Amino acid sequence: MRRQTGTHRARANYHAGQAAEDSVARDYERRGLCVAHRRWRGKGGEVDLVVRRGDAVIFVEVKKSRSFAAAALRLGPRQIARLMTAGEEFLGGEPRGLLTEARFDVALVDGAGKVDIIENALAA
Repeated sequence: MRRQTGTHRARANYHAGQAAEDSVARDYERRGLCVAHRRWRGKGGEVDLVVRRGDAVIFVEVKKSRSFAAAALRLGPRQIARLMTAGEEFLGGEPRGLLTEARFDVALVDGAGKVDIIENALAA
């Protein structure tokens, strides 16, 4: 069995992340929501998915690992702060600005590809 080099591992992780995001996007779309942006990048950071439900905005962070618990552990305080900053920047471009109804969901994807969405996961 060949050992993966850092470059091969990084490429495999990138594609696994893309597949996880695609799976989560399909889950939201099955529920009738519109995926407005994938990997939206602002000055403060990146949001994996920006989903719309009417005028409301849902920011989704996707985490993939072998189990839901392991995936959840991959979201740390610095990343949460970056997500909040990016979300605030995104909302600044909305017609109602920071008064726009918004929430932050975390979507966990396990090794079998199952999805568990935690709605409003980053509420204060």
